[in-house]
Amino acid sequence: MSEHASSSLPVDVREKLAELDLELSEGDITQKGYEKKRAKLLQPFLKKHEDVDKAKSNPLPPYYNIKDVNNSNSIINTNVNNDGVIISSEGYSYVSEVPSLSSSQQRHSKKSDFHNQQASAPQSGVGGYENMRPQGGAMGDPGYQNTREPSGFQNQSQAQATGNNSQHRQRRTQRKVTHNEKRYHSEVRQEAVQQALAALKSRPKPSLPMPSKRTSVLNRSPPGCHDELDSSTDDESIPEELISPDKEYNYPRDHISNSMLPQEPIIKPPIRESSMISQQQQHLQRHDVKPTQTTSHSQKYPSSSSVAERRPPQNLPPLPTSDTSSTDSPPIAYKRDVDVSDKSYKQKHYNAPDITQFNNAHRIADRVTRYANVSQTELNDTDVNGKWKVSAKIQQLLNTLKRPKRRPLPEFYEDNDIELEIAANTKDPNAPKPEGSTMNPVQGEQLSIPAGLPRTLECAVQRYGTNSFKSSMATVLDPNGKITTTLTYGKLLSRAQKIAYALSTKIFSKGPEQVTLKAGDRVALVYPNNDPLSFITAWYGCMFRGLVPLPIELPLSSSDTPPQQVGFLLSSCGITVALTSEACLKGLPKSTTTGEIAKLKGWPRLQWFVTEHLPKPPKDFNVGNLRIDDTAAAYIEYTTDKEGSVMGVTVTRAAMISHCRALTMACHYTEGETIVCVLDFKREVGLWHAVLTSILNGMHVIFIPYALMKLRPSSWMQLITKHRASCCLVKSRDLHWGLLATKDHKDISLSSLRMLLVADGANPWSLSSCDQFLNVFQSKGLRSDAICPCASSSEVFTVSLRRPGRSSAGGFSQSATGRGVLSMAALSHGVVRVDSEDSLTSLTLQDCGQVMPAAQMVVVRSEGPPVLCKTDQVGEICVTSGSTGASYFGLDGMTNSTFKVQPLLEDPEQAKDGTGSGTVTSTSCKPIGEEYYVRSGLLGFLGPGGLVFVCGSRDGLMTVTGRKHNADDIIATVLAVEPMRFIYRGRIAVFSIKVLRDERVCVIAEQRPDCSEEESFHWMSRVLQAVDSIHQVGIYCLALVPPNHLPKTPLGGIHLCEARRRFLEGSLHPANVLMCPHTCVTNLPKPRELHQDTGVGPASVMVGNLVQGNRLAVAHGREVGLAEDTERKPQLITGVLRWRANTSPDHIIFTLLNSKGAIAKTITCSELHKRAEKIAALLQERGKIDPGDHVALIFPPGLDLLCAFYGCLYLGAIPITIRPPHPQNLITTLPTVRMIVDVSKSGIVLSIQPIIKLLKSREAATSIDPKTWPQILDIDDNPKRKLAGIATVSLDSSAYLDFSVSTCGRLSGVNITHRSLSSLCASLKLACELYPSRHVALCLDPYCGLGFVMWTLIGVYSGHHSILIAPYEVEANPSLWLSTLSQHRVRDTFCSYGVIELCTKALSNSIPLLKQRNVDLRCVRTCVVVAEERPRVQLTQQFCKLFQALGLNTRCVSTSFGCRVNPAICVQGASSAESAQVYVDLRALRNNRVALVERGAPNSLCLIESGKLLPGVKVIIANPDTKGHCGDSHLGEIWVQAPHNANGYFTIYGDETDYNDHFNAKLVTGATSEMYARTGYLGFLRRTECSQAASILDETTPSVASRDSDTESLNSMSQLQLNFSNASLGGNSEHSLVSGGGAVTSNEQELHDAVYVVGAVDEVISLRGMNYHPIDIENSVLRCHKKIAECAVFTWTNLLVVVVELDGNESEALDLVPLVTNNVLEEHQLIVGVVVVVDPGVVPINSRGEKQRMHLRDGFLADQLDPIYVAYNM
Repeated sequence: MSEHASSSLPVDVREKLAELDLELSEGDITQKGYEKKRAKLLQPFLKKHEDVDKAKSNPLPPYYNIKDVNNSNSIINTNVNNDGVIISSEGYSYVSEVPSLSSSQQRHSKKSDFHNQQASAPQSGVGGYENMRPQGGAMGDPGYQNTREPSGFQNQSQAQATGNNSQHRQRRTQRKVTHNEKRYHSEVRQEAVQQALAALKSRPKPSLPMPSKRTSVLNRSPPGCHDELDSSTDDESIPEELISPDKEYNYPRDHISNSMLPQEPIIKPPIRESSMISQQQQHLQRHDVKPTQTTSHSQKYPSSSSVAERRPPQNLPPLPTSDTSSTDSPPIAYKRDVDVSDKSYKQKHYNAPDITQFNNAHRIADRVTRYANVSQTELNDTDVNGKWKVSAKIQQLLNTLKRPKRRPLPEFYEDNDIELEIAANTKDPNAPKPEGSTMNPVQGEQLSIPAGLPRTLECAVQRYGTNSFKSSMATVLDPNGKITTTLTYGKLLSRAQKIAYALSTKIFSKGPEQVTLKAGDRVALVYPNNDPLSFITAWYGCMFRGLVPLPIELPLSSSDTPPQQVGFLLSSCGITVALTSEACLKGLPKSTTTGEIAKLKGWPRLQWFVTEHLPKPPKDFNVGNLRIDDTAAAYIEYTTDKEGSVMGVTVTRAAMISHCRALTMACHYTEGETIVCVLDFKREVGLWHAVLTSILNGMHVIFIPYALMKLRPSSWMQLITKHRASCCLVKSRDLHWGLLATKDHKDISLSSLRMLLVADGANPWSLSSCDQFLNVFQSKGLRSDAICPCASSSEVFTVSLRRPGRSSAGGFSQSATGRGVLSMAALSHGVVRVDSEDSLTSLTLQDCGQVMPAAQMVVVRSEGPPVLCKTDQVGEICVTSGSTGASYFGLDGMTNSTFKVQPLLEDPEQAKDGTGSGTVTSTSCKPIGEEYYVRSGLLGFLGPGGLVFVCGSRDGLMTVTGRKHNADDIIATVLAVEPMRFIYRGRIAVFSIKVLRDERVCVIAEQRPDCSEEESFHWMSRVLQAVDSIHQVGIYCLALVPPNHLPKTPLGGIHLCEARRRFLEGSLHPANVLMCPHTCVTNLPKPRELHQDTGVGPASVMVGNLVQGNRLAVAHGREVGLAEDTERKPQLITGVLRWRANTSPDHIIFTLLNSKGAIAKTITCSELHKRAEKIAALLQERGKIDPGDHVALIFPPGLDLLCAFYGCLYLGAIPITIRPPHPQNLITTLPTVRMIVDVSKSGIVLSIQPIIKLLKSREAATSIDPKTWPQILDIDDNPKRKLAGIATVSLDSSAYLDFSVSTCGRLSGVNITHRSLSSLCASLKLACELYPSRHVALCLDPYCGLGFVMWTLIGVYSGHHSILIAPYEVEANPSLWLSTLSQHRVRDTFCSYGVIELCTKALSNSIPLLKQRNVDLRCVRTCVVVAEERPRVQLTQQFCKLFQALGLNTRCVSTSFGCRVNPAICVQGASSAESAQVYVDLRALRNNRVALVERGAPNSLCLIESGKLLPGVKVIIANPDTKGHCGDSHLGEIWVQAPHNANGYFTIYGDETDYNDHFNAKLVTGATSEMYARTGYLGFLRRTECSQAASILDETTPSVASRDSDTESLNSMSQLQLNFSNASLGGNSEHSLVSGGGAVTSNEQELHDAVYVVGAVDEVISLRGMNYHPIDIENSVLRCHKKIAECAVFTWTNLLVVVVELDGNESEALDLVPLVTNNVLEEHQLIVGVVVVVDPGVVPINSRGEKQRMHLRDGFLADQLDPIYVAYNM
C-alpha cells in the first residue's frame, strides 16, 4: 500500500505503524517481521485503496512531503521573499530511504522539503513564513538557500495528493531518525549522495570482487531472511561468488558454457533507474546475459513507475548451463516467481571447497608436500576442480584497477623520505586562495557583574546555605524518572563542611609515612554518572579545604584501556587519594584474592575515601578562614587528544570565577531559576553551568542520568513542563531523541524555556537537530530565540554562545543569527566560499553565537606559526580572557604551544623571503599584542556581525594529500547511504591513520544484525562512491563490525581513540573489511630511471670500478692442498668404504635414533660394506641392472637408504634418492614421486615393504595406477648369488643424480660425478675438521643437496661417527635433537631451518624443564644450518637467545650456502671466525644497489654472511643481465668455480632454454675464458676483517667475533682509523692476500671476503620497476600481528598476494587485513592486492624448511587452500 494513501487510516493504526517503523529503525525487529506485521495491520484497508492507486498515474515518491500548512488543496505556499530567494530554516528532514532521482526532480525535492518543514508545526493553526523565520539580519547575504524558484515547481496534483496528511507524515519522518548521540541526518546530504551515485552510474565502472569467507566466519542471517530484499531484478539465484556489489560480475570462465560468453567479459555500467528495468531485461534476454543490478537495496519505491507497475517482474528463461566437471559450480538458473534452487545456491557457495586431498588432522605435518603436484597436473587441465574460481576474481580486480585513478602518480621522484613526504602533501595550483584582508581581533562586550553576585563560589555556598538553606540546589532523577533526592543549599553547606573537615584531619598512609592533605594537594573525584549530588558536595568540600579536585570516569574493569591513560594522568598529578561514594566503592573492580579494590592497570596506588556519613565538624571549624591565592589552581579537568592521551587542564581560581561571571552575564542567569541538565556534570559545559555557575547564582539544577535518557528520551522535556524550568543544557543528540518520542509530545509545554543551550553547537551537524526540533516544538511554546548553540573546549572553556532572547547589548547587535552554505571543496583547502544551493558538496553551518563577555578572539592558522588568518580563511580559534585554562598539568612544552600563543600579523617565513627592507620584516613579525591567547582546538572563521562559525575540530581533522576533511562531514555522507537499512543505530567511527607519510581515512561502522554478506558489500561499495564524489577523498579502509561492538564511552557514545587503537593493534574483530589502497595511495615511489641508451656497457662499468680504486668482487676459499697428499687426489667413495671396512671393520660409522632419543640401529663400516654388496647382487640378479642404469631409491630417512645408495654404486648404477609419499596426503605427494621416477628415467624402484604396500594401495590407485610403476624391488629380499666384484668406474662418470624442487616449484635434477663427489668430501672434511674420532649429529632431510652429502657421503669419506635424527622425529619430540647433542657431547651438528624453527616455537616455555633434565649445550662448537637461501637472521637470533640459557654459545650457529649447481659453496668451518653482519638499506636493495647503513637506521636490513667459502671454491659477482664483473659490495648474481660443481643438469622439468649457460657461464669482461656455474642467487661480496690471525687449523684458538668495518666498530674512534688503514690496504693492495686468506696483514688482522646471499633470482618480485625479495615482505607481515604464525607472498598478474596463517580464532581473521596492508605499504611502499587468511600449516615448505611459494600460488588459484577469508584490496 503506497504511503500517501495512509492518510485515511484510523489514528490508532497510524500510531501502530509509527511504532513499527521505530522498531525497525532501532533494529529491534527484522525486516521480515516488520513486513509481516505491517501487512497484517494494513490488510483491512488494502482493498479500499487499490482503485485509488490505479487512478494516480504518476504518484510522488514518499519523501515528497510537500504540504500546505492550512491543509488546503491550493498551490503550495512557497515562502518566497522579495527578491525571490527562498529562506528556510534548513533543509534537513529525517527521511531514511531516498531513491535516486533524476537531477530535475532533485531540485524540487530539496525545495519541497523546506516548505514541508516550515509548514510542519503540528496542531498549530498558524502557517506561513513569519513563524519559522530565523531571527536577524545576517540571514540574507550568505543566506542558507539563496536559490531562485524553478518555474515548473507548483505541481498542484501532487500538492493535493499530500496536503491532507501533513501531521502524520511529519511524525513518520521524525520517527525514522537514527538513535545516537551526535549523529547527523541531513536530507541535503542524502540527496547529494543519491545524485552522486546516480552520476556515477553513467561511468562504466568495473565491479569490485567480493571477498570470500569460510562458512564458519559468515555473519549470516537465517536463510529465510532474503525475502526482504524485494529487489527489482531477479538475479539473486546466481551464486554469490558471481554477484558483485552492483551485480555486474564477470562470470568465471568455466562456470558458464561458451555459447553465452562473449570473448571478453562484459562489464556493464550499473543502472539504477527502475523505469529502465523492463527494456534492460528484454535487451539482455536477447543476448543471453544476465541483467545488471538495477536498484540499490533501498529502492522500495521506484522513482517513476507506480507500485502496480513494479510487480510482477520480468521472468527470464533459464540460462544455458555448462556441463563442466567442476564440483564447486552448480548450473546457473534464473529465479522465476519461486526459485526452488535458491537455498541450495546459498548453501553451495558457502560450503568449504572440496579439498579431499588434505586431511585436516594432519595439516601441520603436511606442509612439506602439500601442493607438490598442483603445478604439474591441475593447471594443465582447464576443467579441474573449480580452477578459475579465484583467478576470475583477480581478473575482475584487475579490471577494477584499470580504471584511471583520480590522480596519477607524480612524475619520477627519488625513493626517499623527503620525496615521499612531498608527494603526500602535494600543493594544488588550482586550489582556492584566501582573498580577504587580515582579520582584526573581535572583542566581546564588557563584563558587567550583576550587583549582589557572591564574590567566590565558597562565599556563594555559605550565603545561600545560611540565608536560603531550604531552597533546592540540585535534584536527581532515578532511572524510572522519579525524583529520588534533592540537595538543598543548607545540606550542601553542612555536607561540604563535613568533607572539608574530614579531609583536613584524616591521616592517609603513603607508603611508610603518614600524610595529611594540605591546600593545593590534588585529589581524584570518582563518582558515577547517576550521582551528581555526592559529586557536588565532594567538589565544594575540596574547594573549602583548598584541595584541587580532578574528576575522572568510573573505571569499569581493571584492564580497561581508557582508564589506563587516566592512570598516567593521576600519577603525573601525584594523586594518592580518591574521593568516592559508598555505592561506587562497592562497584569498583575487586582483587580476587584479598577482596580489596584491585590496583588498576597503569594507576598509582590510591587511598579510597568515602564522602558519606562523616562526623560533624567542631563549632570552631570555619571554612572561611582558609585564604587561597587567586592564581592557585582550583581544579583540573581531564581532556583527551586525537591519539587518546589524557591530559589535565589546570584551572586557576580567578579563571573559574571569572568564567562563571561571564556565563551569568551571557545567559542572564538569576537567583532561583530552575535549570535542567542532561550533560555530563563532571566536565566541560555540564560542569561549568550545572555545578559552578548555578551555585554562584543560587539556582536549582535538575539532573537527568544517561540511563533514564536511554529509556525515556523525552523525560527532560517533561521535567521542563512540570517544573516550569527556564533553562536547559542538552546536546543535539538529546534533541534527536526527544523528536523520536512522539507518544509523549502531547502534554509537553516549553513556553517557560528561555534558553535551550546546545552544548555541541560547534558540530556542523547540530544544525539539523536544532531546526527540526524548533519546527516540531514551536507549537508547544518553544521560542525560536531560546535555542542557543555554543562552542566550547576544555582549554578555552566557553568559546562562544548564542545569547538567549538575543537582546541587544555590547558593541554589536546580538539579535543576529546566521547560516552559510559553504563549499566543502573550498573548506578542504581552508578557505570560506559560499556555495550555490544545488551543489552536491555544500555544507550548511549555523553560527555558535558571539564571543563571550570580556574575551577577545582571533583565528590563526592551524599549522605552523600562529599567523592571523584572512577574513575568508578557516583557522584555529584562539581566545584571550581572564577565564581560560592555565596549562596542561606537568606538560610544559605542550602548555607553551597551546596556552601561550601570540598571534603574528605576517608569516615569518614569507617575510624572510620577501624583498622588502629589513625594517618591514622586523615589524610585521611582531605579535599583535602582549597578551597570550589560548588555542581552542576548534576550526572556524568569524562571520559578519562578530558571529562565530565552527566547521570542525582539530581532533576530527584529517589532512589527506594536503586537503583537510572533517570526520563529522564524512560520517554524515556515510550515514546518508541507505542509513536506516544498514548502520546499526547510526554507530560509526571515522578517523585517520598515518600510513606512508600521509593520513588515510578509515571508516568503521556497526552493521545491523540481520545483514547478509551481499548487502554489506553492496553498501560498502556505494559508500566508497559517495564519499569519493562528494568529498573527493578516497576511503582507505572501510570496516563493518557486529552491533554494539565499537568501544563505548561511559556515556554511551563511541570511544573514538579506543576504536582507533583497537583497529591499529588488530583487536577490533570486524565482520567485513574493504581496503582501497590502490585508489587512495598515490605517493608511491617510482623506480630510478634506467639509462638504457647511454652506451655504458659492462666493460665501462669495470673500467669505472678500477679507476675509482674499487676492487672487483672475487673471493677464494683456501687451497685444498694443505691436507695430506692422499686427499689431494680424488678417490672413488666406493674405494674409501671398502678400505674402511678392511682397516676398521668394527668402527660404528652411523647411529640412527628414534623419537625417544634411544638408539634404533647402528651400523659399522664392515656391516655397511656387506649390506651394500648384498643389495648390489639383488639388483644385478633380480633387476637385471647394468652399470649406468638409473635406480630410484624411495626410503624414509634411515640406514636402509645408505645401504641401498652404496649398493647401487658398487654395481656402477646411478641412484636417485626420492622422498616417500606422505601416507596421509597421497593425492598430492604421490604424483611428485612418480614424476621424479619418470623424469629420471629410472628402470627400477628399490624400497622397503611398508612403502611398496603404500604405492600399491587402493588410496594410491586413485591418483596413480599401481600397474604403471616400473619394477619394484624390496631391499630385504635375499639374492641367490654374491656380488662378483665392485664395479670400477671412471672419475668423470656420474655417481648419482640429485633431484629437488626449487622454491619456485621447479623440479630439476643435476648430475654429480665421482670427481665432484670426492672433491666435495675432501673440501668439507678439511673445513669442518672431520676425523674418525668425531661425533657429528645430523638432523636433515637426506634426499638432495648438502643434506644428502652429510647424511650418506661425508661420514664414509672421513670416517667420523654420524648420529642420524630424522626431522619428522623432531616434530614428534621437539627436544630430541638438543638432548642428543647434550647426551652424546656432540661438537658439530648440522640441521635445517625447519628444525631450528620447531625448537624455537615448541620449546620456548620448556627451558626450565630441559635444565632439570641436565641438557647442556656448552659442548657444541659449530651448528650449521643447511640452507639454499638468505640466512634467516631473526630466527637464528631467537634460537640463540632462547638456548643461551642452556649454555649454547651464540657464535657457533651459522648458515651454509649451497644451490643446484654446487651443493656446498660456503660452510662455517670448525675454527672460522664468527659470521660477520652488515646492515644494508632495503630501499637501495630494491633498486639493485647495496648501501651499507648503521644498525637501527630506518629501512635497514640485517644480513649475515653465509659461512666461509669452502677450500677450493672461487666466487665472483656478475651482473645477471650483462654478465659483466661487479665490484665489491655491488649486488649481482653469485657465480662459482669449484672442483665440486655439479656436472650439468640431467633435466629441468619445464622450459629449459633459460638454463643452457648455468654451468658454463663466462664473463664478458676481464678473464673471459674462465668458466663459472651460475648459482641463480643474488648477493654481494664484502671484504671484512676477522681478528683471528693464528693458525687456521689450530682448534684451540677461541673464535673471536669478526668486526665489520662499516658497522659496530664505528663506535670507537681509534678503531675507525684502524679500519680506514685496513680498507685502503684491502682496497688497493691485492698482493697482500695470498689466495684469499693465507697471509696476515701488518696489524694482526686477517681480511676475508664475506659472501652475503640476498635471495634467489627466480623469486625476485618485480613490481613498478623495482625488485623485492619475498622474505623481506614476509618478515614485515610476520611482525604486524602476534597471531600470524607464518606467511608467504607471491605475485599473480602484477598483484601482490599475501597468504597469512592465523594462529587464533577465526573471528580475528579480518583484523589482519588492514595490518598486513599497512605494514607492507609502510615498509616496502607496495600495495597488497589480495590478502588470504588461512589455517596454520597451509603454507607448504620443502624439506629444507623453505617456503614453496609457487605451489602455494597454484593451490590458491585452484581454490584448494580452504581460506578463512580472502580480501581483494581495491
